[in-house]
Amino acid sequence: MNNSAEIPGRAIRRWMYGDKLAQFLRKDNHAILGELLKESIGSVEITQRNAWDEQIRILKSVAFPESLTPGARIYFELTVPRLGRRADVVLIIGHIMFILEFKAGESSFNHSALDQVWDYALDFKNFHETSHDLYIIPVLIATEAPEQPVQIHSSTHNDGLTQPTCVAPSQIASLVQEGLAHFHAPLIDAEAWECGRYMPTPTIVEAARALYAGHAVEEISRSDAGAQNLQVTAKNVDDIIERSRSERRKAICFVTGVPGAGKTLVGLDVATRHLNPDSETYSVFLSGNGPLVAVLREALTRDRVEQSRQQGMLMRKGDAKKEVEAFIQNVHHFRDEYLQDPSAPHEHVVLFDEAQRAWTLAHTSSFMQQKKGKADFNQSEPEFLISCLDRHHDWSVVICLVGSGQEINTGEAGISEWFDAILNRFQSWDVYLSSNLTEAEYRDGETFQRILGRPNTYVDSNLHLATSMRSFRAETLSRFVREVLDLEIESAKDTLSGLQERYPIVLTRNLARAKQWLRQQARGTERYGIVVSSRAERLKPHAIDVRVKTDPVKWFLEGKDDTRSSFYLEDVATEFQVQGLELDWACVVWDGDLRYSGNQWAHNQFRGSRWTRINKTDRQRYLENTYRVLLTRARQGMVVVVPEGDDSDPTRPNDYYDPTYNYLKSLGLQTI
Repeated sequence: MNNSAEIPGRAIRRWMYGDKLAQFLRKDNHAILGELLKESIGSVEITQRNAWDEQIRILKSVAFPESLTPGARIYFELTVPRLGRRADVVLIIGHIMFILEFKAGESSFNHSALDQVWDYALDFKNFHETSHDLYIIPVLIATEAPEQPVQIHSSTHNDGLTQPTCVAPSQIASLVQEGLAHFHAPLIDAEAWECGRYMPTPTIVEAARALYAGHAVEEISRSDAGAQNLQVTAKNVDDIIERSRSERRKAICFVTGVPGAGKTLVGLDVATRHLNPDSETYSVFLSGNGPLVAVLREALTRDRVEQSRQQGMLMRKGDAKKEVEAFIQNVHHFRDEYLQDPSAPHEHVVLFDEAQRAWTLAHTSSFMQQKKGKADFNQSEPEFLISCLDRHHDWSVVICLVGSGQEINTGEAGISEWFDAILNRFQSWDVYLSSNLTEAEYRDGETFQRILGRPNTYVDSNLHLATSMRSFRAETLSRFVREVLDLEIESAKDTLSGLQERYPIVLTRNLARAKQWLRQQARGTERYGIVVSSRAERLKPHAIDVRVKTDPVKWFLEGKDDTRSSFYLEDVATEFQVQGLELDWACVVWDGDLRYSGNQWAHNQFRGSRWTRINKTDRQRYLENTYRVLLTRARQGMVVVVPEGDDSDPTRPNDYYDPTYNYLKSLGLQTI
């Protein structure tokens, strides 16, 4: 199914079988099963046939309310594109949308199954246009379960989505009656509901999984007017690649965007459509973000193995890993390979994620001399990377995905080194430049003006992604965080006032209370975790030790039963482990490294047994960017913890924490 074909007012078929409920109840069971089989792709296992047969039989036996049956609709195997799965049955009856998940042969209701049906319901509530305002009841049906009291529990979110209800097959009629009595609303127009657009905002892990599995970017990204730029930008990048290939030109393209706007998604989209090594446009996705690369590779490897298993094939994890590693690579490994190999890369198209974090000339030269034994190496990382693609005699394209305010480590250059390399060495390359480069020093500087003055520089507003899609609840989050860090107090207050209703941000001094808040907010498999600055070394009294290295793969991918996962709220992640990745709900613990002091920020680092002041401007910027990264990780809401100080501890006096807490509170943050 491709969302690009969606036309407002026209029903989008997302189901394998759908009908009026009255028609379904009269129709022959074998005819319904036949329609399901007809819509299936490939062979259908006998267990699936039996499951469908049992679901049809169970639902045919339900005594639905006769007065509501004529307008009711039923849908089997309704696609949930963002999750890459299908809901067993969706029932639209009266003023309620029921999502039914059957577990054939099961006599109990396990937590993973409850999370599964809750995830389906959340997906429709959050991302399906005509489901936003509906009452939705997710239902788990264990076909061998004994009867138990039917109870419908509203969610603490008060958004019309209940907690999952567990029933035996014989209780479905009672559940429907209970649900209809529990809520009062106008009848659902099923035909209008079918016409609703699906506008998902996946996490980067979900997006990578879907793209690698062959879905188009249109299927997993929002299609509303505010997010159309994502698809426009991806098409522009494709056009640049095709123009360079057909005209035998070399080009470098800078794609910019606000945090969470989808820069990485654009890169992954392009890369996944050029996976064939025999194609002239074969490409590779490179990132210097080690945790991001590791998490994406592991997620795609697991998916590849699971897909093979479902198709009746056995793929070893090692083989799947090799396949994935050719698609997503660490930029430093790519660099090291072509330090040794003087030939042109196999790929003609290379996409560099977070290009603003590439190393400066000084940092790269020092590293090469000390770590690689290259005493005469005198290139910045951008210059060397472009030179690798310049080895092609015919054509090549470098796509730089550039974020603003994301440099968090010593030696990260912004984009100035890319510009210097183009001006000094690669004058013949075409340059495609986003018109919205936000760093003022580049817009007004001599280097930027020289780039603009080149005859083969092209400026394109469609190469900028202006809408944050990380937080589907609040597109203004990145603006609010910028205003907080830039101490634009009145602007931050105004932005927060329009943000809080859809995107809760709460403040506390109690870590235990923050953990409780996180657990109360998250539903289904919504991921939550604690994030802190890598310089937050005086959180140890609160059982947070940043010197203990967290494995980002386990932290982001493992489930609620794994102590290494973010869910356990024991291991914390720093800016280095979370940059480029997302949580649904985050707890940001604010230490004394960045302190509000006298209407300005005081920048500090803990050395030995005491805090020392950070005086260098670039290192101060890195520290502020650290908190920029931490405060923009959550998609749905966050709790900020500024712990109490302790005047008996000279490294944690109240003066190091109280002003920061009071500043944040003065902006209007709700305290818990």
